[in-house]
Amino acid sequence: MARHNRDGAGADQRGVEYEVSYQPDWLKLVKVTRTLESGRQSTKTLFRNPQTQPEAEPGDRIRTRISSTDQALEFEIALTDPRSAVKRIRVAYEVPGANGRREEVEFTLESDVLSDG
Repeated sequence: MARHNRDGAGADQRGVEYEVSYQPDWLKLVKVTRTLESGRQSTKTLFRNPQTQPEAEPGDRIRTRISSTDQALEFEIALTDPRSAVKRIRVAYEVPGANGRREEVEFTLESDVLSDG
C-alpha cells in the first residue's frame, strides 16, 4: 500500500527556494533547468529523496507538488500509473522574469528509487 506524501525543500541555481511534496516510494529526485543571465542553460538537482529504497509499493497514482513563494509558483502532478512504468515527468512552468518578460523553468521528476546515480 502506498504511503502518504513527505515534504522536502531545495534551492535552484539562483537561490530561489522551493518546497516539494512527494511520494517517498516513487520519487528519486527533482531537477530544475533554467536559463542563466549569461544565456547559458543550467540544470541542477533541486531535491533528492533521502530514502534509498522503497518501503512499500508506490501505488497506481503518482502525486508530486512543487511550490515557491519567491516566484508565486505552485503546481501538482497527479498521474495514474497502474503498471508502475512512468520513470520521468517533465513540466515547463512560466514565471515572471526580468523586464516584465516571462521565463520558462523546467522541472524533471525522476523515479526509480532503487537505482544508483
